[in-house]
Amino acid sequence: MARAITKLFGHMHTNCRKSFPHLYIRDDDQKRCAVPDDLVSWDAEWKEYDPDDYTMPHVLSGPEWADPPSIEGLKFNTIDGNIDRRSHMGEYSLDSGENDEFCKGRPLNPVGRTGLKGRGTLGKWGPNHAADPIVTRWKRDDAGNKITNPVSQKLVLQFVAIVRRDHGVWAVPGGMVDAGENINVTLKREFSEEAMNTLELPPDQVEKVTTQVNDLFQHGTEVYRGYVDDPRNTDNSWIETVAHNFHDDSGNSVGAFTLNAGDDAIGVKWVDISQDLQLFASHLDFIKKVADIHGCHW
Repeated sequence: MARAITKLFGHMHTNCRKSFPHLYIRDDDQKRCAVPDDLVSWDAEWKEYDPDDYTMPHVLSGPEWADPPSIEGLKFNTIDGNIDRRSHMGEYSLDSGENDEFCKGRPLNPVGRTGLKGRGTLGKWGPNHAADPIVTRWKRDDAGNKITNPVSQKLVLQFVAIVRRDHGVWAVPGGMVDAGENINVTLKREFSEEAMNTLELPPDQVEKVTTQVNDLFQHGTEVYRGYVDDPRNTDNSWIETVAHNFHDDSGNSVGAFTLNAGDDAIGVKWVDISQDLQLFASHLDFIKKVADIHGCHW
């Protein structure tokens, strides 16, 4: 299983290994050990592999969204109370403890080694489930006509992008699924808070935005479900997501709203879709799938 997953997704498993000198994204003092491509897979024997075991202090302080430091009593590859510890990738392996008895029973990243044990900045041991809403509209001129790219002669599609406070890179709005929360609730909540700033709008405006978002989000298309190549991933904790495309074809619904960054976002705008975009984590892969669905310029 590990070999098959690495073969399929190994090309994605780079963001947590490519930076030099392999610093963890949230801590300039914490380094990862270098993991060459041929030793990413857990199937590749590497007896000397012994990376640092690191979980950030704010995770260890015991916030309600985080697991305890010990895995004792946690049930992996199943629904554990109100926490879904299953992976979209299938059943993941648990550490045998052969190299480190202290790590015995910990979930192992299904795509392979990352150069860092522990949870880093992630709350859950194993999969940390997220949801990414990709809201799109056609780019139009002042007269309301759809705009065509002069080179490809295809229509130009736009999506809502945000700049997150924590990493400063353009990204799709999104966030973690709360324990026991339906994925559809997460998708609407994250878009409303990050791209429409509903947390700070007057009640009457919140109601109007909520109505429009609820209407648009009734008709979404799933574009991806699985592992995310995220720089926060570790050997024992990783992010998985479900990405949905919600398309405002007329441009008169959410497409006509004034965007307003809020919550974890410090910037928001409509962005033209193209292959030249520089986006966070695996988000460009999601956008490519959306472009394929709509047959737009890429």
